[in-house]
Amino acid sequence: MQLNFRKSGKGPNLIILHGLFGSADNWMSIAKNLENDFTLFLIDQRNHGDSGHSDDWDYNVMVEDLKEWMDEQGLEKAYLMGHSMGGKTAMNFALRYPEKVERLVIADMAPREYPIHHQTILEGLNAVNLSKISSRNDAEEAMKPHIPEPGIRQFLLKSLTRKNGEFVWKINLSVITEKIENVGEGIGGDSVFNGPTLFMGGANSNYIQDKDKKDIDKFFPESHVIHIKNAGHWLHAEQPQAVVDTLKAFLTPN
Repeated sequence: MQLNFRKSGKGPNLIILHGLFGSADNWMSIAKNLENDFTLFLIDQRNHGDSGHSDDWDYNVMVEDLKEWMDEQGLEKAYLMGHSMGGKTAMNFALRYPEKVERLVIADMAPREYPIHHQTILEGLNAVNLSKISSRNDAEEAMKPHIPEPGIRQFLLKSLTRKNGEFVWKINLSVITEKIENVGEGIGGDSVFNGPTLFMGGANSNYIQDKDKKDIDKFFPESHVIHIKNAGHWLHAEQPQAVVDTLKAFLTPN
């Protein structure tokens, strides 16, 4: 799978994986504040952003996508960070290829299975008739009955673009709609990643709970958990400076 990515900065290699419905662009502001300390690689995962589309879409193939991409780039090892769905990809990758991960950061995601709760978002996205809209405003109006939150609509509209004069979704909406349950899958097996690991949650989010500590310790024994104050699931957008400071402290401990 050909993965689109953005590269910037200088220093040790840091790979960042976005979450569901997102893209590499979601982390651009964070990357700009890390460019003096790290070489940043912001990757579009398959079926998102400007990366390739495929009917195959689960954590197994996304892990192999990342492995192939690192091999292509000649990266033997790197710091790895993932948010939400990207966090699950990063966890699975570290467990399968621990030798390729220097330090691991998981943003607001735990190893457990999550019930699917994206149905209204998918209904809103699928309510947009791409052949009939003439503007982004038309698309937003179609989404409103299903997605009342303006901020969420604006986030999703970042994946709407024009191609050959017609509106298209950058995300592979049909496959994501069909296989959305794959996103909620928990971590299984007996593999362990013994490298330094940080689980960074939002204090106002319920994605990382006290009950998750058992699984976190099982798969990532050299980990610790922190919560960013006044932040929810989108902690990098809500508290960007706190996220930057926390990353620098964890990734450059000396």
